[in-house]
Amino acid sequence: MIKKLSIYIGKYKKPAMLSPIMVSLEVVMEVVIPLLMAMIIDDGLEKGNMTVVFGVGFAMILASLLSLLFGILSGKYSAEASSGFAKNLRQALFYQVQNFSFTNIDRFSTSSLVTRLTTDVSNVQQAFQMIIRMFVRAPMMLIFALIMCIRISVRLSAIFLLAIPFLMVSLYFIMTKTHPNFLKMFKKYDLVNRVVQENLTSIRTVKAYVREDHEIEKFDDASGQLKQYSINAEKLLALNGPIMQTTVYSCMIMISWFGASLVVSETMTTGQLMSLFTYVMQILSSLMMISMAFVMTTMAKTSADRIIEVLDEQSDIVSGAKGLTQVKDGSIIFDHVSFSYAQDENKLALEDISCHIPSGATVGIIGGTGTGKSSLVSLIPRLYDITKGKLLIGGEDIHDYDLEALRNEVSVVLQKNVLFSGTIKENLRWGNPEATDEEIIRACQLAQAEEFIEKFPNKYDTYIEQGGTNVSGGQKQRLCIARALLKKPKILILDDSTSAVDTKTDALIRQAFKEEIPDTTKLIIAQRVSSIEDADMIIVLNEGSIDAIGDHETLLKTNQIYQEVYESQVKGGDDDE
Repeated sequence: MIKKLSIYIGKYKKPAMLSPIMVSLEVVMEVVIPLLMAMIIDDGLEKGNMTVVFGVGFAMILASLLSLLFGILSGKYSAEASSGFAKNLRQALFYQVQNFSFTNIDRFSTSSLVTRLTTDVSNVQQAFQMIIRMFVRAPMMLIFALIMCIRISVRLSAIFLLAIPFLMVSLYFIMTKTHPNFLKMFKKYDLVNRVVQENLTSIRTVKAYVREDHEIEKFDDASGQLKQYSINAEKLLALNGPIMQTTVYSCMIMISWFGASLVVSETMTTGQLMSLFTYVMQILSSLMMISMAFVMTTMAKTSADRIIEVLDEQSDIVSGAKGLTQVKDGSIIFDHVSFSYAQDENKLALEDISCHIPSGATVGIIGGTGTGKSSLVSLIPRLYDITKGKLLIGGEDIHDYDLEALRNEVSVVLQKNVLFSGTIKENLRWGNPEATDEEIIRACQLAQAEEFIEKFPNKYDTYIEQGGTNVSGGQKQRLCIARALLKKPKILILDDSTSAVDTKTDALIRQAFKEEIPDTTKLIIAQRVSSIEDADMIIVLNEGSIDAIGDHETLLKTNQIYQEVYESQVKGGDDDE
């Protein structure tokens, strides 16, 4: 684990090494100070030698100032190293997630990935800072102070030698028992994040259905589970304090009792006893620091395991070995393709799909809910990988393409249209970062978006709120279509992405496609027959399989499913009229 994470220290190795060096020097100065204090008492004050008092006193002040300086520097370097380490770790996690397929993301869940990028990284960062400071300072202080105690009195030092093994065994017991509880606790963090995320992203739906009380109940339940596991973990950690305090004060009492006897019997000087008490406090504070560090690292170990789990996850979709970077055309061939979200041939979402789509064709895809329409088009840009069969794009196996090259030639307007916070121009340039203002305007004209954009006070510089909450559903759909067109793709996929626009606008968009991008293969998933009746070919899906393929007229004569859909929509339109 440490080996895997240590590579992310990167360019912050220098401050990571300087911090323990500065801590070591700080400890040396702190250990020297009690020795100088004993000299002032024994050789200066008791003998009335003020030269010694002033000389050693000056050295003591100098040692204190140096200790302060080294402490400040160690704090500065440890903060720099730990913050840089956390930054590199977050970057590595974020970059790793960018390479994940939808299957990988589904395996972790979005809320869990958010927790790992935030809470877990923060825990590991704090533990790293403790390791390069406290894990260096505490053992060194403990060893040096023990040496000085033994130098002063071997008999009194034996008290610590008996106490330390007891504390180590206690800490080991606490660590082994709390780790499983922390693991469960962080899973509940994921649950709380998921509930909050769902509520905030769907707040309009929550309010529309007056489900605030239900959401509060869900949150209280998730929060309550997190509280319970936190209590279970903290109850064990709470033993750490009493064990430490009992050991510390027991040592203090025994040293005070036996030390006073030694002073009275004149086998120990007053200065030595005073310095011994200081060393005792240093030893005990070191033990407390070690205890705190162990507690923090116990939590951090759980977080580190969760982080490594993400870093070790291999995307199940990678660029092909051939690394083809050119897609010849937009032709698509499904050759006995089957697909399962679980990659299990016994749980297929699509089964034995075979069809040939010529380049530049307009293809309509229709079928009931859950028949696999979105699943089918998600295979084309390899958002998911096929389970069985063969899929060819531009005459080449889809697995032979470089992923970036393939996806650059496929524009997808998904069911859930997403706009990001920023101006309309910034959102549209997701399709083409180098697009000129003229190209942006033209794409919006084709998508029938120019009309409403021109009505905004700031036109194309209008700011879009997160998620596109300040534009309507139809406006959002048209902006997403314009964004897809800016890619100038060989394949354009519209996954029910004109459902929120009226039939006239829908017809204008389809007409623009026909006239402006005739060489682009267009796949249109639609619920309205009117959206696809002029398509070159229409695919009818039923329970994950192709029920029929043909044009509008042919399917009206030969396919029962298509007939039922058409008649229900025509009849509904007549009733409205």
